[in-house]
Amino acid sequence: MTSTARAAQDADSGPATTETVSGPTRSFRGRWPGALHRHWPDLATCLFFVVLAGWLTAGLWPDPGARVLALNPEDQALYEWFLAVDSRVLHGDFSLLSDRLNAPDGVNLMANTTVIALGFLFAPVTLAFGAPVTFALLAAGNLAGTAIAWYLLFTRLLGARRLAAALGAGLCGFGPGIISQSNSHLHMTAQWLVPVLIWLVVRMVRAADPQARPDRPGIDRRRIVTSAVGLAAGVTVQVFVGEETLFLAAVALVVFTLAYAAANWSLARRVMPGFLAGMVLAVALAVPVLAYPLWFQFAGEQSVPNGMFSPHYFYADLASWSAISPMSIAGSPEAARLTTGPAEYNTFLGWPLLLAAVLGAGWLIRKPVVIACVASGVVMAALSLGPTIVVNKEQTGITGPYSLLLGLPVVDGALPMRFALALLPLIATVLVLAVDRGLAAPERPVRIMVPLAAVIALLPIFPAQIPTAARPPLPQFIADGHWRDCVEPNGVLVPVPLPTPQEPWPMRWAAAADASFALPEGFFIGPYAAGGQASMGTYKQPTSQLLTDVAKNGGVPVIGQEQRDQARRDIEFWGASCVAVTDDAPNAASLRGTLEALLGPGTRVADAWTWRV
Repeated sequence: MTSTARAAQDADSGPATTETVSGPTRSFRGRWPGALHRHWPDLATCLFFVVLAGWLTAGLWPDPGARVLALNPEDQALYEWFLAVDSRVLHGDFSLLSDRLNAPDGVNLMANTTVIALGFLFAPVTLAFGAPVTFALLAAGNLAGTAIAWYLLFTRLLGARRLAAALGAGLCGFGPGIISQSNSHLHMTAQWLVPVLIWLVVRMVRAADPQARPDRPGIDRRRIVTSAVGLAAGVTVQVFVGEETLFLAAVALVVFTLAYAAANWSLARRVMPGFLAGMVLAVALAVPVLAYPLWFQFAGEQSVPNGMFSPHYFYADLASWSAISPMSIAGSPEAARLTTGPAEYNTFLGWPLLLAAVLGAGWLIRKPVVIACVASGVVMAALSLGPTIVVNKEQTGITGPYSLLLGLPVVDGALPMRFALALLPLIATVLVLAVDRGLAAPERPVRIMVPLAAVIALLPIFPAQIPTAARPPLPQFIADGHWRDCVEPNGVLVPVPLPTPQEPWPMRWAAAADASFALPEGFFIGPYAAGGQASMGTYKQPTSQLLTDVAKNGGVPVIGQEQRDQARRDIEFWGASCVAVTDDAPNAASLRGTLEALLGPGTRVADAWTWRV
């Protein structure tokens, strides 16, 4: 989050490289060998990030459909369904209210983390190879893309030397919090647009500085306008990639900008008129595009008025900051008790990195950019602690700064512990500047010791491979397309037992069929808690509850006319055209017997029993 870093023009720059191309008509074929020679270290660094991301997610290959992220398989099933629904844009069949889940009410896609932009972008891959392949590509691609984007920002904007930039970018793209979120949270790991947004903000600051171009005094209106247009476009896309990432970046960026302005008031006064004008233009361009989707998210059908998750549960334990993530090479499973689950090791930075960050900040504290990093880092770290400070799982009774946000619409829906994710780029910026200064030092020991210290601080949190496991194959009834003989076009299929947030596995059926049919109930966020508040999933219809109990406990219950009438009413409520139980369902024989008692004899199709209703 280095929004005005280069605007201060006080960061040490690496050695400039300039070359003059002989002749204005030199062909591209003649230029590219020289460009490749100049930039091969950059290309090598980016390739390293790609290889590292591939190695970390290698457990999903060579057959993504048969593999699953072992630490969070439920969310993987959910995101594969999201990607399948998003891909329907190529069929001309897409709406912000999806009718392919929670039949007949549907699901508000804006109220869920549906990564719509990623689903649109990868729709051809999803339709050609399946949602699991797209998921695996995004799981790796988000990591590599985020690291590459930060590397380009550090080298181009800060002018940092490649080694310094690579270390900082590696922390941004592969830090403990990002690796943890890689357990199926695609909306949180897709952070490659954040450096682009920061670059556009800094570009606008530079253009708004009347003293930035001694040869041409005055603000650069053209660059202000183009920066505003780019910023509006980038923010719009990020809304449809991951709103929570955009929210965290915006909060950190606002604090950073205010702190930087206080540390460099002369620059702030010069750029304020032009910068504010550019920001107003960016907002004016983004609002017309985002007005309806955001209205639909908060006031449309199936919208929810509040955050789903309690800030009194999703807080950062103060003791977790010095701990090493269990997903790092130096971590241990015992540290996992300090957080809510394996997808939330956001604060597990380890004491070596914290010490290095403090020492680096102290060394460079006169720089406005470092002052701003420290200020925004402290604010984001404090907010991550939640409403009440907890140390080593013990409540201290001390009120945390996050308590000031309680009750604020939208804002209090953010998970406190995820504010800590913003510290990765803030700490990375300090490390980049410190290592860059060390590499530029005239003393040889400094040139060696500073980069070495940074490497030593980062080594304990170097990520281990993300755990994966085998998952059962899809039923032949789905994989071989037999479902088409039972479900009407765009109709509703009732899988038995029905999907729930805890067991969403039938949603894999719909994902494999490119969401060509709808399902009742399922795993999603909807307004089914008391008073229309947010809930995970919906309430069960009586027949759904009956079948769930049979799947769990076995045995065929006594079925009378009352249960048969209720089954007909529930099927009519869902608008279903087919009920199916496959051989791999828990207590499949009991489920089949129960369904025959409810609906009459079934029809055998491949490895399933079906009922046309």
